[in-house]
Amino acid sequence: MTSYAKQAEQYLILIEGGPPTNYSAWSPDLPGCAATGDTIDECEAQMKEAIAFHLEGLAEDGPIPDGTGPGVYVAVPPRAVA
Repeated sequence: MTSYAKQAEQYLILIEGGPPTNYSAWSPDLPGCAATGDTIDECEAQMKEAIAFHLEGLAEDGPIPDGTGPGVYVAVPPRAVA
């Protein structure tokens, strides 16, 4: 595990969407960093990889912003009642 992968755990991940489409994730601490996945777990894993990659790029250009804290928030819209 790289230091960036470990540091990625410090950033809030927001996940939305879901069936019948895929899930998408983003972090309010890292504008422009996003990922998708067919399941919540896959989406979360892809987002953690994206955050690590994003942090590596930010490190080359200057300071890395602090994360607001670890966690995953999943918003699932209500289903239509038949």
